[in-house]
Amino acid sequence: MSIPIYHVDAFTSELFHGNPAAVCLLQGPGDEAWMQSLAAEMNLSETAFVWPEADSMRLRWFAPAAEVDLCGHATLATAHVLWETGRLERNEGARFMTKSGRLTAVQTERGIALDFPATPPTAAEPPASLIPALGISESKVRYVGRSAFDYLVEVDDETTLRALKPDFAALKALPVRGIIVVSAFNAGSEYDFVSRFFGPSVGVDEDPATGSSHCCLGPHWAEKTGRTEFTAYQASARGGWMRVAVRGERVELTGNAVTVLRGELAHHL
Repeated sequence: MSIPIYHVDAFTSELFHGNPAAVCLLQGPGDEAWMQSLAAEMNLSETAFVWPEADSMRLRWFAPAAEVDLCGHATLATAHVLWETGRLERNEGARFMTKSGRLTAVQTERGIALDFPATPPTAAEPPASLIPALGISESKVRYVGRSAFDYLVEVDDETTLRALKPDFAALKALPVRGIIVVSAFNAGSEYDFVSRFFGPSVGVDEDPATGSSHCCLGPHWAEKTGRTEFTAYQASARGGWMRVAVRGERVELTGNAVTVLRGELAHHL
């Protein structure tokens, strides 16, 4: 029996922008080794595997080198595919059971809204190798924290952030999923903050548009500004944007998605 698979660009309304994800529609649980091998073969930031389970869907995400516990763009892509293929009605919310608990997605006038857990950072002393690995001086750093998954480094301005040329081998050695770098936008921008995300430990040197990092960035920027709603841009080569709303211990991430390819797997091991 064929297995449908989709290639979707998430956190964008334009083809070849945002963050690409593969979405694999299964009828039941997949073998972990097979799912990891397929994710390595697809070689995208994440490959999502979804199948029906009770009154919701089970969702797992695999980066090329490892399974991850939380992924925003591949969840957005999965919900998009479920609605696009008619597996869910347009007015029906998507409910996913994941390693990070129950997640939901609904369609709104502004795009697909994801309800995710907040992962606020706590101020932390950076490992000796962290700042040098980013290729910047200590004088450019405004804050270092650690969330449930990542280090967060706030730098002095957008120019510093965009000019980063990290040492990925050094970052890979750090005991975290990834490193988030953030700054305020330069004056006159429509966005509130700009970020980049580096995840060499899971096989993704720089992620194009990372939903889960904004579960940390939203609370951080709320603490910094006293506001709870933001428009954010991720300054990768592909670029990606989303709306971020902090709701207590949850974060709402809203973005769009577009399908690039539809196909089926030739082999299922």
